[in-house]
Amino acid sequence: MDLGPAVTAVARAPSRHAGDDLLVRLRAGGPRREQAASDLHALLLRAARFEIRRRAALAHVRSDEIEDLATQAADDACVAVIGKLDQFRADSRFTTWAYKFALNEAAVRVRRRTWQHRETVIDPDGWDSFADAALGPAGRADQAELLETTRTLIDTCLSARQRDVLLSLVIHGIPIDVLAERLGTSRGALYKSLHDARRTLRRELVLAHYDLASLAA
Repeated sequence: MDLGPAVTAVARAPSRHAGDDLLVRLRAGGPRREQAASDLHALLLRAARFEIRRRAALAHVRSDEIEDLATQAADDACVAVIGKLDQFRADSRFTTWAYKFALNEAAVRVRRRTWQHRETVIDPDGWDSFADAALGPAGRADQAELLETTRTLIDTCLSARQRDVLLSLVIHGIPIDVLAERLGTSRGALYKSLHDARRTLRRELVLAHYDLASLAA
């Protein structure tokens, strides 16, 4: 994610001194920490509002719903930032580092909202979208053979879970956080299923004498 324009457009960023002061107060105890947490939440809410409003996908959403999504994103981002203070290495301003959490949480909520009323339909024929019309007759024939082999391997060599995850994420472009929510699992579990599915397909394609190096090129 390119954070430069987003962070700049949120508002004039606090000075490094102000960010350092916020970090010191967050690491303190008592009332100073509580006030610092409140200040941090206000910064993250501002970042989340910007990220949500700039996305055309939510242009039709009411302003009160956008505010609710931004608040949810800021809440979770604030918890994440405070929980990971020891991971801040001062490679950038603290506020810039913290903004990343808000922008990420806001993006997740936008994707979920965008996909809220869409059905997750698994269509094995979606592989056809990978066909390259620019290829010549021989190239199209080779590609058609590869796609057909791949479809067969998906049906015969992958578990039902691996097949559904692969088709959902790679072919149909369903965001991984949306799929995780719908399947009641974690992003990490889906990444593992996807990794295992790809590894199995690569192995089987090599056994079928396909040159994966030339295909990648």
